[in-house]
Amino acid sequence: MKHTLTFITVAVLLLIVVGGCGTSPVQVKRATDTLTIYPDYTDIAIPYNIAPLNFLVRNADVQQMEVTVRGTGDSLTVKGDREVRFPPRKWKRLLDAAKGSRLKVTVALKINGEWFSYPPFHWDIISQPIDRYLSYRAIEPGYEVWNALQLRERDLETFDERVLADNNLIEGSCMNCHTYDGKRKEHSFFHLRGAKGGTVLNVDGKLRKLRLKTDGMVAAAVYGELHPSGRYGVFSTNIIIPGFHAADSKRLEVYDTKSDLLLADLVNNRILSSPVVADTLQLETFPVFSAEGDRVYFCTAPMVALPDSIHQLKYSLCSIAFDAATGTWGNKVDTLWNARLTGRSVCHPKVSPDGKYLLYTVADFGTFPIWHRETDLQLMNLQTGETNVLAAVNSDLSDTYHSWSSDGGWFVFASKRGDGMYGKPYFAYINPNGQAGKAFVLPQEDPAFYDFTLKSFNIPELSQKSYPFSATDIEKLYFETEAERFE
Repeated sequence: MKHTLTFITVAVLLLIVVGGCGTSPVQVKRATDTLTIYPDYTDIAIPYNIAPLNFLVRNADVQQMEVTVRGTGDSLTVKGDREVRFPPRKWKRLLDAAKGSRLKVTVALKINGEWFSYPPFHWDIISQPIDRYLSYRAIEPGYEVWNALQLRERDLETFDERVLADNNLIEGSCMNCHTYDGKRKEHSFFHLRGAKGGTVLNVDGKLRKLRLKTDGMVAAAVYGELHPSGRYGVFSTNIIIPGFHAADSKRLEVYDTKSDLLLADLVNNRILSSPVVADTLQLETFPVFSAEGDRVYFCTAPMVALPDSIHQLKYSLCSIAFDAATGTWGNKVDTLWNARLTGRSVCHPKVSPDGKYLLYTVADFGTFPIWHRETDLQLMNLQTGETNVLAAVNSDLSDTYHSWSSDGGWFVFASKRGDGMYGKPYFAYINPNGQAGKAFVLPQEDPAFYDFTLKSFNIPELSQKSYPFSATDIEKLYFETEAERFE
């Protein structure tokens, strides 16, 4: 009996010591305050192949934390001070086993020597994977610096990142709009400005530098997309003017004084235009192909006096037929979303890979919504014409610059939510019924990363494959290759 009592006493003392060392909660109280984690990864749907959702807590006076992620079978417990970083291999095993099910996340915090438990939140693990790679332009969010930027590529399954192009290697030239063709992942392009610049076209790792400018165009090619066949590119040609607002909520305005649409035949190096989409009384911009490549969707607005009437500059969403066999435009423009009826302005249309949906941005006016707080994403069902305002996706700050995953189950967009200054990539899942849930930000190895970064993630694009070129390849192309001319 004496030995038994001694054993029980020792066991109790060990529990007290373990609890005192703060290695695990022993007596846990129910918290009366709200759990605040950053980034906000509560109650979201995530792909099974995403990197660990490391996060930290913002609650006051936290000394230690313990996080448990539990599925129907497996579980993972991680401890930290004010942040949690999940072991990548254990995280991957947990999510692989949880495909199509829900994980429950519980958090306990040690505050002023006492442990408190908080209501759990959940992660729905979607068995539909997201494209593995994300490319974006890293740029300061101001307007005075444009010559210190890079195109980067991030592996979404890990935290690995590499530089695709660096303008410090190409005489400080501006680089615009890294875009891949959503139907043919081996094709991509972006524009290099500067004396030795041109449009960089990537086809299976073979790089071409194109001069997409003829005497009949108002300017060089700007916004655009590649045809599913890879033979054509559709572009706008724009004279773009920057302006500044007195109101701090709209720091910078960018508008077109002229803009038309054109097609580039990438096989025969020809520019193909039509008066239907090159009307001097209209501003046409942001063209993209349908999933089948038989139509072009674009935005258009009637000319107004600029900049005086900038608030009256409102774009409608339209489409026109395209015949890839002959390389010819249609002769009739159809209006899908009418700015005159809605009183607002649309830009950046993107067609889902299955051709069912059109994702686009809506703002009060203009064509540069990145500094418009009211900018939101909307989704149109192209089969029914119905629109979805994506209330669960949007925030009270700018949400724009979006692209689809290759199977249409996910999309990424740039959002200024949080600080209102820096654009960050957010991901959202669209279920088979066309409903989208709460978006989540790109996970980082250091959960405090977004508190300290001085770059915006501009124009995020998803891709199944890693781009087959590097910054040194772009440097060599810039200095050693003449741009191919078009006629």
